[in-house]
Amino acid sequence: MTLQKIIAVLEAWAPQAYAEDFDNVGLLTGDPNWDCTGILITLDTLEVVIDEAIAKKCNCIVSFHPIIFSGLKKFTGRTYVERTVTKAIENRIAIYAMHTALDNHSQGVNFQIGKQLGLSHTQLLIPKKNTLQKLTTYVPSENAKALLAALHDAGAGAIGKYEQCSFSVLGKGTFKGNSDSTPTIGMPLQKETVEEQQLHVIFPKHLESKILKTLFAVHPYEEVAYEITALENKRQDVGMGAIGKLPQPMEEKDFLAFVKKNMNTSTIRHSPLMGRKIESVAVLGVSGSFAIDAALAQGADAFITADLKYHQFFQAENKILLADIGHFESEQFTKNLMYEYLIEKLPNFAIALTETDTNPVNYF
Repeated sequence: MTLQKIIAVLEAWAPQAYAEDFDNVGLLTGDPNWDCTGILITLDTLEVVIDEAIAKKCNCIVSFHPIIFSGLKKFTGRTYVERTVTKAIENRIAIYAMHTALDNHSQGVNFQIGKQLGLSHTQLLIPKKNTLQKLTTYVPSENAKALLAALHDAGAGAIGKYEQCSFSVLGKGTFKGNSDSTPTIGMPLQKETVEEQQLHVIFPKHLESKILKTLFAVHPYEEVAYEITALENKRQDVGMGAIGKLPQPMEEKDFLAFVKKNMNTSTIRHSPLMGRKIESVAVLGVSGSFAIDAALAQGADAFITADLKYHQFFQAENKILLADIGHFESEQFTKNLMYEYLIEKLPNFAIALTETDTNPVNYF
């Protein structure tokens, strides 16, 4: 199996287009045309993880965090990043990073946290903007059904929990081809009037190339009239964080003990207790201070995240319990999620879950 086929499987799950602009996701080292001997799943790619990949004969590492985050200008081995990347290149090991592409997946990082806590009725905390577009085109009525079916097969018309969504309007289309034209209907230099349907379908922005390729391949006209409109609508299946309900309300101290056990963390930093029960819980893996207002707006009793600074705890204002469980701790189960997905999609391929603990933070 080539690396490119593995990348296609990963991007069908969490497209790079879902990632945040500041991020560095996708293939970081390696050639997509390489034959893959095995995959090692990890949260972080470090030198010791490269060594583990070599020992396990895996020439592809699927990592949550990108080892290369900003530009590298030197490869002198001075930093752990330079040493890791150099060792990967020397040993022809590909590194693919998922990071915020998986953060923004409705069943990604935060879904996994919710699963660990037994949350139900979960939904996105911050749906992502600027990910949807609308195609409008005009097609003879007799060809509308076939074109719409092809566009749906290409991924258009999916809205949240629904698919094959569209809207059409019946009308009259006019055109007149020049002397070089070869019209499907009528003759050059003659004005034609045709019963047409105006079709509207919404599609994810990252599928634009595929949608247009399908449109041009299936549409009967020599010149296809179409419009693409960028939408401000938020996608309800792509975005940061999640919010859901506990199986039953808990006292605050019981809740913190429950989180400590289920998230396998030794320490929780939290805002002052409010003296009320916790039922609605918002979660956002890693540095989630930017989502405090969203958690408050959605009526969460508690917000579980990481990397909160001193002054950010004041934002609780006796309205919400903020719980910082640690960066690694909030993401530690993500590698299991990645492993389970690839095992399901590539059941007969060599896939291993790293045995290396990459958490750099220790407590005394």
